[in-house]
Amino acid sequence: MPNRVLIADDDRAIRESLARALELEGYDVVAAVDGVEALTRARRDSFHALVVDVMMPHVDGLAVCRVLRAEGDRTPVLMLTARVETPDRVAGLDAGADDYLPKPFELDELLARLRALLRRATLAQAAHAAGHDDAVLELASLRVDPTARRAWWADAELQLTKTEFDLLELMVHNAGIVLDHSTIYQRIWGYDFGPDSKNLAVYIGYLRRKLAEAGGHDVIQTVRGVGYVVRRP
Repeated sequence: MPNRVLIADDDRAIRESLARALELEGYDVVAAVDGVEALTRARRDSFHALVVDVMMPHVDGLAVCRVLRAEGDRTPVLMLTARVETPDRVAGLDAGADDYLPKPFELDELLARLRALLRRATLAQAAHAAGHDDAVLELASLRVDPTARRAWWADAELQLTKTEFDLLELMVHNAGIVLDHSTIYQRIWGYDFGPDSKNLAVYIGYLRRKLAEAGGHDVIQTVRGVGYVVRRP
């Protein structure tokens, strides 16, 4: 069975060109013209992934993501946005999106990110079905439970998206080891977006903010020109 993807974008040209491109790649595509239709279809049908534009009339992409997450829908969401400033990207992650892609974008990059989201979702489902019981990871007051996909600093639970959790788990698994940008991109996204991509930096910044709000300052450290490492603060 082909992967089923919902595309929600009020720009007809983008919506139709994306639908054609994904169909040529073998996806089963459903298109929505705005956030209201996207919510209706996502609630009514089952999808493997959602590709949602931020700027849509009536109900925007951020609201679509927030509503679905509040309802317990964990379908991977790739957010498309014409806003390129970091606070705007963070807003998408805060709404529960798993990844974002600024416009204009290259089709090959969108396809790579979509494949990575679907691959990670499949692996997570397989691990859950197999009943894998990974030990809880601990570093200082940080605890990461790979099985439950939950994390805490002391008694405060961190509210993490799928990508944020995957990134934190990877670094805690490799505590004290400096992970370079390319390794992290390959392990988390399955694709190295190159030295000009700010995707990883945004996620690191967002993780740091959530840890700091819970009391975990300076857990994730930058090794300039190389990558990142998790160490005891």
